[in-house]
Order: sequence, then structure tokens, then C-alpha cells
Amino acid sequence: MTGLTVIGLIAGAMFGVGAIAAVVRIIRGPSILDRALATDVILAIAMCGLAAEMAINRHTDTLVVLLVLAMFAIVGSIAIARFVAKQDAS
Repeated sequence: MTGLTVIGLIAGAMFGVGAIAAVVRIIRGPSILDRALATDVILAIAMCGLAAEMAINRHTDTLVVLLVLAMFAIVGSIAIARFVAKQDAS
């Protein structure tokens, strides 16, 4: 095993632990904001995983997927924030 492979496995394990913790927060979260934050964390982990894969394999083939995930994360966060703000006002 090369050093890059070991680093990739360690990074993948850490991303996996973070994703499992976020899924637990989605399931057990007492409020919609906890669940929204955990969803953003999962999207961020997915983006970091794609970026790490691109760095390890030295290509930019999945850059478009990375940008689309970032767009979904931003639009989703804004939509949830606006929805919660309207509920708090009434």
C-alpha cells in the first residue's frame, strides 16, 4: 500500500464516521433546524469526499458534481431559513 492509499482510507473512515453522526442527528434531532444542519453536514462531507477523491486521483472529472452539491446546499439552507423565519413571525 502506498502512502496515498493509506491517507485515502483514513480520510474515508473519518468521512464515514462524520456521516453516521449526522444521520443520527437527522433521526434523533428534536427540531427542524437540527435536521437541516445535519443535512448540510452530510452535503459538506460528500463535497469533501469528492474533493479528496479528485486530489488523490489527480483529476477534475467530478468538479461539476461538486459544484451542483454546493448549489443544493446553499439553496436548501436558504429555503429552510426562510421557512423557519415565517413560522417564527406568526
